[in-house]
Amino acid sequence: MKAKGFSLIVGFSLLFLLLFVPNQSFAAQPESSYWFPEGLLEWSPENDPDAIFNKSAIPLKDSDVLYNVNEHAQSEAKLTALSALNPHTSGVPSQGGKEFFANTFSYWQYVDLMVYWAGSAGEGIIVPPSADVIDASHKNGVPIVGNVFFPPTVYGGKFEWVEQMLTQRSDGSFPAADKLIEVAEYYGFDGWFINQETEGGTPEIAEKMKGFLSYLQDNKPEGMHIMWYDSMVDNGSISWQNKLTDQNKDFFQRSDSMFLNFWWNSQQSSYEKAIQLGENPYDLYTGIDVEARGTETRVPWEGIFPEGQSPYTSLGIYRPDWTFKTTSTIKEFFNKEDLFWVGKEGDPSQTANNGHWKGLAHYFSSKTVVNELPFVTNFNTGSGKSFSVDGKTLSEDEWNNRSLQDILPTWRWIRESKGTALDTAFDWEESYYGGSSLKVSGVLNKENATNLKLYKTDLPIQKDTEISITYKTKASSNMKVGVSFQENPDKFTFIKVKKPSNDEWTTDKLKLKKFKGKQIAAISLFFENQEEIKNFSINIGELKIYDKKENKGKSNSPTSVNWLEQQFEKGIYADLGFSWKGEKENLRHYEIYRLMPDDSKKLVGATPNTAYYLSNLKRSGKEDATTLELVAVNKHNQRSKSEVFTFEWPPYPKPTADFSVSKTVAQPGEEIQFTNESSEVTEKVEWHFEGGTPETSTELNPVITYAEEGTYSVTLTAKNSEGEDIEKKEGIITISKDAKNITNVALNKVGTVSGQCAPSEGAAKATDGIITNNSKWCSLDQSPWLEIDLGETKTLTSFTIQHAEAGGEPSAFNTKAYTIKVSSDGVNWLEAVTVTDNTLAVSEHSIVPREARYVRLDIQQPTQGGDQATRIFEFEVYGY
Repeated sequence: MKAKGFSLIVGFSLLFLLLFVPNQSFAAQPESSYWFPEGLLEWSPENDPDAIFNKSAIPLKDSDVLYNVNEHAQSEAKLTALSALNPHTSGVPSQGGKEFFANTFSYWQYVDLMVYWAGSAGEGIIVPPSADVIDASHKNGVPIVGNVFFPPTVYGGKFEWVEQMLTQRSDGSFPAADKLIEVAEYYGFDGWFINQETEGGTPEIAEKMKGFLSYLQDNKPEGMHIMWYDSMVDNGSISWQNKLTDQNKDFFQRSDSMFLNFWWNSQQSSYEKAIQLGENPYDLYTGIDVEARGTETRVPWEGIFPEGQSPYTSLGIYRPDWTFKTTSTIKEFFNKEDLFWVGKEGDPSQTANNGHWKGLAHYFSSKTVVNELPFVTNFNTGSGKSFSVDGKTLSEDEWNNRSLQDILPTWRWIRESKGTALDTAFDWEESYYGGSSLKVSGVLNKENATNLKLYKTDLPIQKDTEISITYKTKASSNMKVGVSFQENPDKFTFIKVKKPSNDEWTTDKLKLKKFKGKQIAAISLFFENQEEIKNFSINIGELKIYDKKENKGKSNSPTSVNWLEQQFEKGIYADLGFSWKGEKENLRHYEIYRLMPDDSKKLVGATPNTAYYLSNLKRSGKEDATTLELVAVNKHNQRSKSEVFTFEWPPYPKPTADFSVSKTVAQPGEEIQFTNESSEVTEKVEWHFEGGTPETSTELNPVITYAEEGTYSVTLTAKNSEGEDIEKKEGIITISKDAKNITNVALNKVGTVSGQCAPSEGAAKATDGIITNNSKWCSLDQSPWLEIDLGETKTLTSFTIQHAEAGGEPSAFNTKAYTIKVSSDGVNWLEAVTVTDNTLAVSEHSIVPREARYVRLDIQQPTQGGDQATRIFEFEVYGY
């Protein structure tokens, strides 16, 4: 390791621990795939129950530049983005998530190739894109490739993984290459980025790697893309060249493109070398690393884009997801996206005065896939606080699903005005369909009349072509839809929209018959008003351009629903997988509804796939069965007749009684909090506290005191209509004046551990009393443990564990499953605490007092997902 930017593993500078955060919200939800070489070689769709949910359903659309709005932008050089579109490798839900704030990247119009950046030595090194990301990428005309990442040994890389991938059959074929092709074809993405940075190679290994790349080229289907990273060279060593040289040219020539490392000032020599080799210099992507500093990154732009000349190479951006990972709200994220891609002026047609970071729109022409009828957008960004259908909220739940992201405006934002242009933004508080709409607001008067350019298009106008616009406003203003034509894209013709009468979603249809035979080059919205409206605001919920004669009828209904899986938990939660048959040609997506007992219905999912998985669907009351409804939505946003199907619930369960206590040892008169942890179906509880005040209670979480020293039992009875359950904990409460002496008896006691990630992350860090400054015990062992000798026998009363989140790391790194054992001699152990499903940053465990000198923490599952690194910031043992 020489410097911060030494290679593409910069993103793994914290031992791959900060990037790959397993998602803890989906216990049974299918996950996007990730493998080590052995797992890849064993994979097949038949033996992977999640495979059907990981398939993309949207083919790659054609895109075109057509014309420019920025005189600096060009389309010779291309742009690739190496982006962590999901902030983790393991635990990625196959079909969207249950959080509103997600990386709903939307600047696809400037990207020519997307690399799905993922992979770690703790989870898996071969990672295909998740299905929703493939769908979004393809919808926007962008090929997307998966990642094969061989990490440096310092980050857990093993050279045996390289050797496994390069294993050949006797006929010279490469089984791993065949699997990479099979995976890409089955899941529907467009190739692989190959990043070999594991040290230990030889000239023979380098030759085998070249053979591997040649085999991929010879056997891949048409259109599949293989990108190589400038890392391994001809002698097998890892030596980043930062340009095209004789040492890496053979790898480049056996691939479709190469990503060049970050240490460069000018790529003129790479351009000249490519021409000398008879290769296209724009198949070289010069890397810039924006992970740490984003738009503050200093880039020698003239080294790629010399003034007055064609570019030397294409551009590769490492970690543009900086815009997401450095923000905490959706608005902040989208604002940073605008800054990154367009620049501080917020206008892709005016970028010259943006300063050093001019925005990528300064260098690259925007492309469009809006080239056929119908074109429909609801300005749906791919996530929401709720979900609306035709202006009605049919789900109050947060969601994200990039398969549902619309093609969003080409330009963010071109607002032409002689005065102060109106503000434009996505609005997640109002939606006509999905989770967002387009909001235009500000002071509207004659001077501030604004032409808002939205979409670059190439749409044919036929005899029956119409524009439909759905909007919502309290203002009685003049709005017009603007269209320009290919012969003069800057000249707009405006068509007036009728004025709404109230603050309701209103739809108007505008005929284009008089423009028959023309090609629409751009679509805009124009706002003006003779009288001033100080707080003008309008939401655009749908914009549709279509041929009226084809806008009739509905989609064919889906048929033949087949249950793939039905699992029930606690009698009130269902995990359901199902598939169906349906058309593909005219399909936008499918909607899944739940018919509620009160005859209402709730949207529970949507997908362009013909398979879906519902996780943690909660029973409504004591219903015996639940009915679901499946509807096809066509490209005109019209719905088919529904296909109805039903599943039955198991018998309604009796409750299971359980409780926890804030402390098991207390002084006389000291308050003790009891917390009911009985199962959800509990309808009422009855407590009995031996020796306590009060002695009985029907409160859920009572506070009790004890006047006299002694040991006392507690009984909880949980009841519902189906029966009851009793939990009695003998001698759980000890009342003693000695309770005032309880302290953390493990503080500064240095234990022993099974292993540690780094010299600075050993046993002492788990008991030093420091939660900040990354003071933690970290282990990559398969069965990690921490053992502490307290020095003498103590009466132990409770334990507190400060997990990853307590130390400032992601919540998904919190330890999930562990046991705590105690011993008097260090040989014979008694289990005191068992936890199988922790999600908390700080977990506290009170126990019946026990005498012990030794304490042992055993980890069974170190995180909420597939990451294998244990992170304990503090292990506190309380006693006297």
